[in-house]
Amino acid sequence: MTTDAPSRPQPAPAAAPAAEGVPAAVEVSRAPRFGGRAPARPTPVAAFHSVSAATAVLLTLVAIGAVLHEPVLIPPLAASAALVHAAPTLPLAQPRSVVVGHLLGAAVGYAALAAAGSNAWTAAVAAGLTLALTTFARTPHAAACATAVVIVLQTPEATRFVPLLFGSTVLLVLTGYAGSRIRRTSPRYPAYWW
Repeated sequence: MTTDAPSRPQPAPAAAPAAEGVPAAVEVSRAPRFGGRAPARPTPVAAFHSVSAATAVLLTLVAIGAVLHEPVLIPPLAASAALVHAAPTLPLAQPRSVVVGHLLGAAVGYAALAAAGSNAWTAAVAAGLTLALTTFARTPHAAACATAVVIVLQTPEATRFVPLLFGSTVLLVLTGYAGSRIRRTSPRYPAYWW
């Protein structure tokens, strides 16, 4: 009695051979290295909507930071607001990346500060470690690297800074959600929550 091995699907004849360890069904982007085009310019209404929403939430965060005497949140959160309101479909702008990314950046920043003190060298290492950790955790968010740098260089008190950071990132996400519902033609935010 012979047993036939199950047949495996064959790749389409037009497909390029898969790299070792990559399934044949995975398509590889073949974008030109130096070619391509920048995205289309947004309409004036869309640009105004994104800019005004990002500016409004940043002004709110400045007011909260001024009341709590914690203005160091603005640099990393300005970058986050730009992503959430101007590029809401990117993975970097999704709630998981915004909230968890900044919290991971804070954890790395405080750990680096405790281990090596406040200096530019430590800040650079903290930024690199944050990038690695957020990538590994599937929470990519470039602005989280700035959070780690701010913590190392400004040494804010963790008991005040971390809750404010968490609340601010949640506020950014909620304003992104609300803003995408106000204008019917804007892309829906978020593309996914978790």
